[in-house]
Amino acid sequence: MKIALPDLISNSYFPAAAACALGFFRDEGLDLELELIFPVDRAYRALRDGAVDFVAGSAHSALAAFPEWQGVKLLCAQAQGMYWFLVMHRRFNATRGELEIVRGKRIGAAPWVEMGLRRLLTEAGLDLARDGIAIAPVPGAAAPAGAPVNFGLTAAKALEDGLIDGFWANGMGAEVAVTRGVGTVVLDVRRGDGPPACFNYTMASLATSDALIASAPDQAAAAIRAIVKTQRALQADLSLASAAGQKLFPPPEAALIEALIGRDLPYYDAAITRDLVAGMNAFARDLGILRGSPSYEAVVAAQFAPLWRG
Repeated sequence: MKIALPDLISNSYFPAAAACALGFFRDEGLDLELELIFPVDRAYRALRDGAVDFVAGSAHSALAAFPEWQGVKLLCAQAQGMYWFLVMHRRFNATRGELEIVRGKRIGAAPWVEMGLRRLLTEAGLDLARDGIAIAPVPGAAAPAGAPVNFGLTAAKALEDGLIDGFWANGMGAEVAVTRGVGTVVLDVRRGDGPPACFNYTMASLATSDALIASAPDQAAAAIRAIVKTQRALQADLSLASAAGQKLFPPPEAALIEALIGRDLPYYDAAITRDLVAGMNAFARDLGILRGSPSYEAVVAAQFAPLWRG
């Protein structure tokens, strides 16, 4: 079996990656192989086409391959809230929460990930055309089909090289840019920056197809149990983040992951709330990637909700 992640050298989908590295999927009877598939819409198309069995990615991006949530379900959350950071080059001397700094700037963001930033800026009263804000793919991230891309690291390198003015990416990319002295964190939605509605635009989730749930509900349940056990294990012993990171990442990023996961632990809750689904669907309708108003049960495999509590 395979589980697709759109970014591996990252804290965003670490519960799923660590569940593989630390053996929690195996302990639940699942022989799962990690597969890096960038960008996230390709990962969900692989799920739709039967090439992978699960996707550990941004929840709203399932709509890229499953219009109106037909054929897919969210199984659980890897962590709560929209989890990307806006980082600007330090030459702009930006301060935390200073959204106006993006006027006239080039901001790098991945496909489908960029939607969160576009909507956030609009909700904050900015207009991309009027304010000359260019949100576009990061140079170097458009790899040939099948080639691995770790987006956060690519974005940090592009910022360092002066190819972009800022980026919207994961915590690892933000941390690398800050520790290299080239970036300043301007926006961290999880920790209160930006319009309040932004928290529920999306989340890091685990998703699978309706077909797998119908044919192998025990496997879906086992995957949820593994994620919950991984979250609990990391909360109990943060050093496990380093142990997993050493198996998954190059040494420089492995050295950073424990601190990043330590910051994320308060958001490690597998539950998918009705508020999240309502906010995410409203966000998707605003963007035009969703037309209807699907119910909570049409989006979430709610029959597995008792497993979220462990």
